[in-house]
Amino acid sequence: MLAAIILGALFGALLPQYADRDGVRALGEGFIRLVRMTIAPIIFCTIASGVAHIDDAKKVGRVGVKALVYFEVVSTLALVIGLLVGEVLQPGAGFPGKPDAAAIAAYAQKAHEQRSLVEFLLDLIPDTAVGAFARGDILQVLLFALLFGFSLMAAGERVARLRGFIDDAGHAMFGVIDIVMKLAPLGAFGAMAYTVGHYGLGSLKSLTWLVGGFYLSSFLFVVLALGLIARYAGFSIWRFLRYIKEELLIVLGSSSSEAALPSLMEKLERLGCSESVVGLVVPTGYSFNLDGTNIYMTLATVFIAQALGIELTILQKLTIIGVAMLTSKGASGVSGAGFITLAATLAAVDPRLAPGMALVLGVDKFMSECRALTNFCGNGVATIVIAAWEDELDRDALNRELERTST
Repeated sequence: MLAAIILGALFGALLPQYADRDGVRALGEGFIRLVRMTIAPIIFCTIASGVAHIDDAKKVGRVGVKALVYFEVVSTLALVIGLLVGEVLQPGAGFPGKPDAAAIAAYAQKAHEQRSLVEFLLDLIPDTAVGAFARGDILQVLLFALLFGFSLMAAGERVARLRGFIDDAGHAMFGVIDIVMKLAPLGAFGAMAYTVGHYGLGSLKSLTWLVGGFYLSSFLFVVLALGLIARYAGFSIWRFLRYIKEELLIVLGSSSSEAALPSLMEKLERLGCSESVVGLVVPTGYSFNLDGTNIYMTLATVFIAQALGIELTILQKLTIIGVAMLTSKGASGVSGAGFITLAATLAAVDPRLAPGMALVLGVDKFMSECRALTNFCGNGVATIVIAAWEDELDRDALNRELERTST
């Protein structure tokens, strides 16, 4: 994987005329599509089976509430870190460029059309169960799987054979993932080569401070914030990162945290997290625990304000945190969600900031890998913490697996 990523970057930099082609792009997109085709059935089997094997229905609700509380607290911390790093580094101060409002018109329009809270809640309910699987809507599949799991739990031994079939189907889907993952280096090569060949390394020069500040913020969040949370839960963040290094390379190469979702769920179960906790926390976290996206939103907003010479008041900075907390949830599952939520946040804080989105449009792609990596790490840590919180964590398995990886 690492060799494929390096070779892809070199190919894109040295031969951009060949890397910037649909055939090269298809290698990365094809791999992501192969993984995405398995996500909905894996989530359904994992959650339905996990809930069906729980004796107390209250436990499911308790895990869900704890997960949401954890997500909100940690997401707020991520927003604050992005804001503080932006204020300290001042990446947009003295920026010479001028924004092109026409370049972001489509994103701004989508931000105005963004779903309200009521519409968002209604969209959680699929028109049909089959439709949820066909669209690959994770939250809709999650809702149907929960209801189906409760039904199996209530039916008891009458549906024992059906429960067994769902368990076997889940194991079979993880087998499909094992086959698909053999193509991961090829997909990572194509994705990285096309990205560098299409956008060019030179486009980073004028915005190095913004990109560097974002990577610094994400590093501080993972090492300090998630590190302290992991230590409180009884494990080392460094050992955990080494344990999921293959998945991190897949995310880095594909710029998509979804590409490694099934593999992450399998490894978390191997670490001793119960199947029910993994099935509930991981899919929910992909929509409600976007730590990397939150850091990006506050840092990008501060950068744009500084570049345009607009002084933000304390109230406006607090508004950034509050609005970003809401918009990051409302745009889950929307194409270009990062830019759409940024547009919505800028419009709510100060409409004068909206044209400044064009300033970060050129380097947004180079920050997407870091966003995906941070989101991925945050969801992995969250699952272990909530499993420990629920007393659903096998400490012996956790220590054994992490110790084996570090030796």
